[in-house]
Amino acid sequence: MKKLSIIIPVYNEEKTVGKLLKKVLSIKFSVKQVEYIVVDDGSTDASASVISKSEVGNPKFMFIKHKKNQGKGAAVRTGLKKATGDYVVIQDADLEYAPKDIGKLIEKLEEGNAKVVYGTRLRRLPNFRRDERTLRFLIQYIGNKCLSLITSILYFQWITDMECGYKLVPREALKDIRLQARSFDFEPEITAKLLKKGYKIAEVSISTNPRNYEEGKKLRPFRDGPKALWTLLKYRFVE
Repeated sequence: MKKLSIIIPVYNEEKTVGKLLKKVLSIKFSVKQVEYIVVDDGSTDASASVISKSEVGNPKFMFIKHKKNQGKGAAVRTGLKKATGDYVVIQDADLEYAPKDIGKLIEKLEEGNAKVVYGTRLRRLPNFRRDERTLRFLIQYIGNKCLSLITSILYFQWITDMECGYKLVPREALKDIRLQARSFDFEPEITAKLLKKGYKIAEVSISTNPRNYEEGKKLRPFRDGPKALWTLLKYRFVE
């Protein structure tokens, strides 16, 4: 890999996006070039202002704004259109994932066993003191486990955390894939289409710092879970 594109979708993350950008821009990755593509998805808070002040004039830093909110999938697709790296990785702006773990994905890629690398948060039992501290988070844990198992069965490859946001993917693989997702169905869609194209997906464990819904967590298990399941079924049997 000569060049890495880091796509950062943002929606109403004024409290975290500045810290996230500072962290990710400070890391020295083991690639020759890195570009940062930040897509503000129509935020109604001060996110755009915080982003603008973070790296004004940095030639490696591209900032794109949607006029209105379209969803995470749409923001990622906008970033992909502008990406020029050999590989692309997605970094959420909420600080749940540690940017340093992108280095783990790169190291796994360099082992040469797969062209696609996913992070995984689920090679473990439930943590009732932290990650699964409430019933809502426990339901989310179980839901993610179930969706990953269904993905493994439908597409004949074992995956432990299909919903993980960290996905390191060669840009050439995405040229032949028409992504349509506009929301959190982006994760199952890209996974289904990569697997149908014959790409092997390796996984590496990552650390997380989950936030609660009062702090701005946007994923809703009872809304987004069924949509993810339908997406997996649709791209396996319908499209």
